[in-house]
Amino acid sequence: MINPTEFLGLVAAVLTTTAFLPQVYKTWRTKSTDSLSLSMLLIFETGVLCWLVYGILINSIPIILANFVTAISGFVLLYFKYRYKN
Repeated sequence: MINPTEFLGLVAAVLTTTAFLPQVYKTWRTKSTDSLSLSMLLIFETGVLCWLVYGILINSIPIILANFVTAISGFVLLYFKYRYKN
C-alpha cells in the first residue's frame, strides 16, 4: 500500500503535468506559437530538467514521472516554437 505522502505527490504530479498538456495540444492544433515566450519556455524547461534530476537523486517516483512527462511536453513546445515561426 502506498503511503499518504507518496499518494499526495502522485496526485500533485498528475494535476500539474495534465495542466500543461492543453497548451501543447492547442499549439499543435493552431500551429501558432506567437503567444508563447521563448525565454519563458527555456527557463521553464531548465527548471523542469532540474526537478527531474532532483527526483532521480532522491529516488522520488512522483517527481520523476511528473517532470519526465512535463520535460517532453516542454521540448515539444520548443520544437513547435521553432517549427511554426513565421
